[in-house]
Amino acid sequence: MTSQTIETTGPGDRGPSDAGPAKGLRGHPWATLITVAVGVMMVALDGTIVAIANPAIGKDLGASWSELQWITNAYFLALAVTLITAGKLGDRFGHRQTFLIGVAGFALSSGAIGLSSSIGAVIVFRVFQGLFGALLMPAALGLLRATFPAEKLNMAIGIWGMVIGASTAGGPILGGVLVEHVNWQSVFFINVPVGVLALVLGVLILLDHRAQNAPRSFDIVGIVLLSASMFCLVWALIKAPEWGWGDGKTWLFIVVSVVGFGLFSFWETRVREPLIPLAMFRSVPLSAGVVLMVLMAIAFMGGLFFVTFYLQNVHGMSPVDAGLHLLPLTAMMIVGSPAAGAMITKFGPRVPLAGGMALTAIAMYGMSTLETDTGSLAMSIWFALLGLGLAPVMVGATEVIVGNAPLELSGVAGGLQQAAMQIGGSLGTAVLGAVMASKVDNDFAGNWADAGLPQLTPAQLDQAAEGVQQGIAPVPDGTPAPIAEKIADVAHDTFISGMSLASLTAAGVAVVAVFVAFLTKRGDNAEAGAGVGHI
Repeated sequence: MTSQTIETTGPGDRGPSDAGPAKGLRGHPWATLITVAVGVMMVALDGTIVAIANPAIGKDLGASWSELQWITNAYFLALAVTLITAGKLGDRFGHRQTFLIGVAGFALSSGAIGLSSSIGAVIVFRVFQGLFGALLMPAALGLLRATFPAEKLNMAIGIWGMVIGASTAGGPILGGVLVEHVNWQSVFFINVPVGVLALVLGVLILLDHRAQNAPRSFDIVGIVLLSASMFCLVWALIKAPEWGWGDGKTWLFIVVSVVGFGLFSFWETRVREPLIPLAMFRSVPLSAGVVLMVLMAIAFMGGLFFVTFYLQNVHGMSPVDAGLHLLPLTAMMIVGSPAAGAMITKFGPRVPLAGGMALTAIAMYGMSTLETDTGSLAMSIWFALLGLGLAPVMVGATEVIVGNAPLELSGVAGGLQQAAMQIGGSLGTAVLGAVMASKVDNDFAGNWADAGLPQLTPAQLDQAAEGVQQGIAPVPDGTPAPIAEKIADVAHDTFISGMSLASLTAAGVAVVAVFVAFLTKRGDNAEAGAGVGHI
């Protein structure tokens, strides 16, 4: 029988220091943190590790380029669409149960992918990975919110953010090693023992936390409207690079998404127990935290998307070498996240968040200055500065969103935080990708002609430009070495100009986020979790 927690007193009647210490490891805050960190690591890792395996999967299973894209898109789509609903499930049934189901399902889905013999099966099980990952992520935040006293919550979220950041940035390194020395299946099989460990720890350590006024019913209409609206939005962002931003299909999905969100908002004001009580957004700090998370993800994930192409296709690095060059970013996030948690606990979130986004803006500006011959030291400085800037934002924005939500909605708040990050990442990749494509299209033909290269037809120029957007030089087989070198110079210089403009755009987004950060403040409800007693 699972242990349950109920609210013994109101948050205003009992402070965090009054909560009795956990007996043994079961329910112990730091043991709980280690447990949820192991589970969260799988989900964050799978966001980036699989990209390295795609070429090997394509070769082994005979997959097309569009099918390989769906290995990533299916995962992110399922994750983004269901995060908020999954958070509500945790609030309703308990975050412990939701977390354990998410961990078990994610590990089983990973094993099934490794055993798959067709690309269709891989894509289907990637959808299941996203669905179970959505159960796991908000539940982890809900468990931390309910377990840690207010004065230690920022430190806990700092370590939680460190795990996500390190796993995200470390994915290409681990993926490169596994694909190079084992096989592509090992990228997925590795989740099985990690999942078993998280499951065992969860059963032994986690306590079920439920607020006294936790939701007792489901807003089915709200779930359908929100899921459909999120699907249309994320689908439009995923397909925009292929269809084009001016295409009618792109705008059809965007318009349907906007209408869907409007209907969802109207419905939420009419239902007795809404999926997302819109009164949550009367909290300016919570709303600012959500916006800040979106802006941070646009700058971070959108900017980092091009860096991998820069390292591998312009500098000619292997996936492992490219991952190693990103270690300064990972290291600064590992060092900076707990430190940011301590700083936010002492001084509040506004200054650390604004300072973090300012550093992010400076780092993105620095990345706009990268050239084809930029050395590793110069790159490392900007990557390290980016990691140092992101750390307080990952920690602080999460605490602002979760801490300003009522305890009984901590799962929904965790889902909001993760959904904001996923949408921001998709938006950053799509918008900055459009900036890159536009710059390349404008410059490539002129650069090609200025280099004195043989004239290309419009169709040949378009085809070559698609490769140049990824830093690939369109050198036909059998091209003489001097001509091949000229083509590579033109391709790389054009790519650099596009990446520079995209990085400057990301820096501008980060500057806007600096001002949003000043609207945040420490959560008014941060102490609610400490007023929960275990029985």
